[in-house]
Amino acid sequence: MKANRTCKGAVRSFRSLKPFEPMNVPPVTYELGTQQGQAVIFIRFDYNAQLIERVKKLIGVRWSPDQKAWYVRDTVSFREKFGLPPKPVVGKSALLHLRPVNQAALLRLVETLQLKSYSPNTINSYRNEFAQLLHVLKDKNVDDLDAERLRSYFLYCTNHLKLSENTLHSRINAVKFYFEQVLRREKFFFEIPRPKKPSILPKVINGQDIKKLFEVTTNLKHNTMLKLCYGMGLRVSEIVKLKITDIDSKNMQVFIERAKGKKDRYVNLPESILGQLRAYFLEYRPTKYLFEGEYGNQYSIRSAQQVFSNALQKAKINKKTGIHGLRHSFATHLLEAGTDISFIQELLGHNDLKTTLRYTHVSKQTIKNIQSPLDKL
Repeated sequence: MKANRTCKGAVRSFRSLKPFEPMNVPPVTYELGTQQGQAVIFIRFDYNAQLIERVKKLIGVRWSPDQKAWYVRDTVSFREKFGLPPKPVVGKSALLHLRPVNQAALLRLVETLQLKSYSPNTINSYRNEFAQLLHVLKDKNVDDLDAERLRSYFLYCTNHLKLSENTLHSRINAVKFYFEQVLRREKFFFEIPRPKKPSILPKVINGQDIKKLFEVTTNLKHNTMLKLCYGMGLRVSEIVKLKITDIDSKNMQVFIERAKGKKDRYVNLPESILGQLRAYFLEYRPTKYLFEGEYGNQYSIRSAQQVFSNALQKAKINKKTGIHGLRHSFATHLLEAGTDISFIQELLGHNDLKTTLRYTHVSKQTIKNIQSPLDKL
């Protein structure tokens, strides 16, 4: 199977390594890539019988006909043997590799975020991103870094780690927070440029596919959940946090408490769902949350996402989007129906109208109303 991604690694001759000491051998290069979905190191060199025999002695080595190269699993021991740089530590695993000198800095970051009442998701994100910097520093104190050293670090994140624009923004925000909010170094980051974020349009599902999505979801709880997500334009975090007391069937409104940005708002309860909602209450008897897990606790976000993913697959809708696509579709379909953009902004809970205006770029109705100048000739 052909490797789907390779990137050039460090170039070293096997003769520089103990298992390959004979001198008259061709130079050897290594490439990091994947083979059959597994991270590997490709070993490339011009034909040499002596080298081939030595390579065959490596544990687990295989030949790739497509790549025309030998390869081994991308492990710590092979990276050390071939003189390649160590694997970058990602995600929460960086927390396990922090040196004592910087553990207090991480704690101060988390405590300051907590005192400022940041959301748990933001705290986790900042903690994990800041830990990446601390891991790279090893025994060097993070408080000693100046703007120039941090600029070099973010260049390393861009050029070596190949972080996406969004991930790099998150990492800069976390480090910026520490130096400006924890250490109180004002205007510390003015000299560090930020990457331009890609302009990504919301992924919208057309009305017919939305209808098909509901038809194939026969489980009453799952069906009701998806309909409310679409019918009220809710985030997945909002649908799982809905409480029974938030539903006001007399006024046909639903209270969304402390949503993104800790902002409360009201949304309209679709009239068409009222009968199904009552049937759902009678069958499932929720006690606190509208949608509860197996033991009466809050339904998990991951489970709600899986419900949508299963429905998408069952309905044979070939679109790469998550459950948030129902919220995007809600906004776009309202816009196409002629709803004022400011009302849509309020229903979605957007602070900035610019965020809501994204939907004008995907609305078929607004685009169809534009006549080509060719038609006017």
